[in-house]
Amino acid sequence: MASGTPEPDDQEAPRAVRDFDPLALAKALLRSVGSGALATLDPQGAPFSSLTAVATDVDGRPLLLLSRLAAHTSHLENDARASLLLARIGRGDPLAHPRLTLNGRAYRLERESDEGKRARRRFLRAHPKAELYAGFADFSFWRLDPAQAHLNGGFARAAQLSGAELMTELGDAQELVSAEEGALAHMNEDHAEAIALYATALLGAPAGPWRLTGLDPEGCDLAQGDERRRLAFSQKVHTLAELRAVLVGLADEARAKQNSARTARR
Repeated sequence: MASGTPEPDDQEAPRAVRDFDPLALAKALLRSVGSGALATLDPQGAPFSSLTAVATDVDGRPLLLLSRLAAHTSHLENDARASLLLARIGRGDPLAHPRLTLNGRAYRLERESDEGKRARRRFLRAHPKAELYAGFADFSFWRLDPAQAHLNGGFARAAQLSGAELMTELGDAQELVSAEEGALAHMNEDHAEAIALYATALLGAPAGPWRLTGLDPEGCDLAQGDERRRLAFSQKVHTLAELRAVLVGLADEARAKQNSARTARR
């Protein structure tokens, strides 16, 4: 701080500032915001911004479904540099809500490659209506590889993050990555009650037909219509056995909270 300006006492600082966990908030935004402002550079080097739907790969890298007819696609084909703004919208002052800006390079994924097939599955689970046009010849999946990120979490809550620390490490979680699709199908078909409890009791979301759309070592993604939530795990999981144990534990925690709330209302 400048000379003559007293350092604030941490005990007197607002609780929202003291409890600020920039990495956790940035990862939550990255995984739960379903659309964002994509900024590209036109052939003259001028900035161009457009709205696009967003999902994430297993490691957190943003996935985009872009039409070759769109201006931003031709821009990326000419210059891969791009920026993506993800914002949590809510009531009141829009600048009081958290937002995350990612800067990096975007790359088209080959449709029949393993990465391209996984991108399609993950994107369409997050945006099922996109199934109507995802197969059109002029559409393709792109992935943004972030080099850095800027988080603004509201008043006195800002941080610079590297792309590497924002991403989820997958090196020892290949069993989980390979089994994601089957695990999601099992949870959504056989454990809808538990998923609903994750959303309502643990995340404070409204009741509804919640479903899991993604699993990774650090958490799971939930969706109901256009609303999305991120449930972070208390510890990283790498295998199906570890995942099962964490999900059962979360279901038990959710039921306990639900029962406690019912008791308190009596």
